[in-house]
Amino acid sequence: MTSRKLILLAEDDANDVLLVRLAFEAVGLENALVVVRNGQETIDYLGGTGAYRDREKYPVPALLLLDLNMPGVDGFEVLAWRNTQKRLRDLPIIVLSSSNLPTDVHRAMDLGAAAYRVKPGDFHYLREVARQLRDQWFAQDDIAGARRKPMERVSYYARTTEKGLSNFCRR
Repeated sequence: MTSRKLILLAEDDANDVLLVRLAFEAVGLENALVVVRNGQETIDYLGGTGAYRDREKYPVPALLLLDLNMPGVDGFEVLAWRNTQKRLRDLPIIVLSSSNLPTDVHRAMDLGAAAYRVKPGDFHYLREVARQLRDQWFAQDDIAGARRKPMERVSYYARTTEKGLSNFCRR
């Protein structure tokens, strides 16, 4: 495994993938970003099966950014599967979804998501989400140390001001 902390992005929309890459670049997030296009690919990658058997080439990520609405196996199914994998239970999963339905938020959090972010409507807000990821998850040299820190469990986020992502309702 390389010394950089790997982020796995499970996203089926090519435009969203491009915007996430640009937002990460804009905030100087130097982590490797690996993209999988659906829930089954996410499970295969995390499980080290199929095309992702080689752990030197496909190391376990430090963080998973997970879209909920993907073809075939959806994000909820990925979360439920992860809960059956003892060695992956500590993997932080942040849902990045277009859904702001409270039922989706609560279901994702109940299935073990560390945080839930609604996909912002424009690049400025996506860049702010990338900055938050950088500051909360990758500011430390040791990701294991970051995992030992108490995690803020955010169950819902709403864009309420022009300046950014400021209104968090906590569980």
